Amino acid sequence: MKGEKMAVKEGDKVRVHYIIRLDDGTVYESSEGSMPMELTVGKGEYLPGLEKGIIGMNPGESKTIRIPMDEAYGPYIKERVFEFDRSRAPEGFDPAVGERIQMYRADGKPVAVTVIGKSGTTFTMDCNHPLAGKDITVDVKLVEIL
Repeated sequence: MKGEKMAVKEGDKVRVHYIIRLDDGTVYESSEGSMPMELTVGKGEYLPGLEKGIIGMNPGESKTIRIPMDEAYGPYIKERVFEFDRSRAPEGFDPAVGERIQMYRADGKPVAVTVIGKSGTTFTMDCNHPLAGKDITVDVKLVEIL
């Protein structure tokens, strides 16, 4: 099928460059200037809305995909905010408010948290993704289908 364009379909492994933007136009994350992201479409390896939006694209093609919260990082869940007692922290542990750090759950699995407050005795930690509860826009360029 020489000369025929191959469009992305579910199950294809692809490489893409992307720019994630917030509603105010702020760039949250970008792969520009680095290696493209590799993912298998439809496997749930990345944002469902992005994976759906890539289907039908051809190598070299770019597009802007509007992704609602439910197909991006999900809703903001207030139960994912917790107090962490300073007495349980390692010596010298004093992250700044707004800092994103890695902690470990009781089962030993790592979890990324954002420090959203601190007092003399506790840190307030948020396990929600920073973009939870937000609709986003992704500019994506399909680099190649592998």
